[in-house]
Amino acid sequence: MGDAGFDVEAARAAFPALKQRQTFMDNAGGSQVLKSVVDSITLYLTTNNVQLGASYPVAQVSTALFNAGHAAGAAYINASPEEVVFGPSTTQMFRNLSVALKTEPGDEFVVSKLDHEANIASWVQLAEWKGLTLKWWVPSKDTSSNPKLVPEDLKKLLSPKTRLVACTHTSNILGSVTDIAPLAEVIHATSPRALFCVDAVAYAPHAPIDVKALGVDFYSFSWYKVYGPHISMLYVKKEAQKELHSLGHYFKPGNTLEEMLGLAAANYECVQTVPEIISYLQRVSWEAISKQEEITQEVLLSFLRSKPDIIKIYGDPSSDRKLRVPVISFRIKGHQSLAVIDAIEAKSSYGCRNGHFYSKRLCEEVLGIQDGDDGVIRCSLLHYNTKEEVQGLVSVLKEIIEKGEGKVPEDEYRKLTANW
Repeated sequence: MGDAGFDVEAARAAFPALKQRQTFMDNAGGSQVLKSVVDSITLYLTTNNVQLGASYPVAQVSTALFNAGHAAGAAYINASPEEVVFGPSTTQMFRNLSVALKTEPGDEFVVSKLDHEANIASWVQLAEWKGLTLKWWVPSKDTSSNPKLVPEDLKKLLSPKTRLVACTHTSNILGSVTDIAPLAEVIHATSPRALFCVDAVAYAPHAPIDVKALGVDFYSFSWYKVYGPHISMLYVKKEAQKELHSLGHYFKPGNTLEEMLGLAAANYECVQTVPEIISYLQRVSWEAISKQEEITQEVLLSFLRSKPDIIKIYGDPSSDRKLRVPVISFRIKGHQSLAVIDAIEAKSSYGCRNGHFYSKRLCEEVLGIQDGDDGVIRCSLLHYNTKEEVQGLVSVLKEIIEKGEGKVPEDEYRKLTANW
């Protein structure tokens, strides 16, 4: 049992991959998959792998399974089935959404620089194509270490011409949780045509979701970050669907979100596993998950906080789960991030990573990390990580620092620490 009364070993038993020697600490790149999900896909592909909608018996079963997965995904985020569509990735879903969005000359987009490129590139490209105004949303405080998306900064960028605002629910570098509902209130009070698009890929593995309470118009995350297969789900508020062109074939009526944006990209065997994921989350409970993650991230964060002269934390230094999730990024002064990762892997089974993680604008243009490709060292945890695993990582980091492993020559040292 964990310190919070959470049976971490029982949780780990649901994930076959955790039986390996590898210790998974790159979970923000993708979680491990539930055995029940793997079994469900196997059963589907060996018994029900046919096209949907036909009248013969196997097709009826296949269609029912797919529809159940679709409905379960919608209910999970407090949406109706008519308000969600599945696809291969959040990046692709936002690209489809941007192509479909109706705009007018003079429209303005407000895009956060704290985001993964998935929720940036589409809007930058659309603004360029249509000759629209693009406004960058960069926090005014703590920009080099702990920038946060808050209403005070956003208000300065909004106008009656605002057509869309895009931001992240949780940064995949900072781990910081954005308070979405107050932002939605400000946006919708500014312009009747303003739409709010939120990337929840880094948030979804750590907390429950209620899109109605959040007040968003568009919201997407990937189930492969939430213990499932490689699919994503996009929410489009019913009223916001009127603001989209259909991307479907000309002979389709285009009166469903699937016809408008899905483009036949909803993988059948993957979508029908969604009820298995939700069933697991209900058994474990989000309260228990939150407590376990707070305990494990405090182990690492307390060590990082203890060395302020040589370690820089990006994101909130607190382990309070209301403020951050266990996506923890940092740099060690004078050390190349890649070299630190190499040293960790040489000494242990801990699988962390370095880089910008597709948040290159955040790393280089906001945090001031001059070599964005080398980027930060990121350790991303989930509830199936144990306190002992994180203590082991801390021990390895201590040894790396003590031995000076990963240090770079003096000229490179000055470059890496220029914006410390």
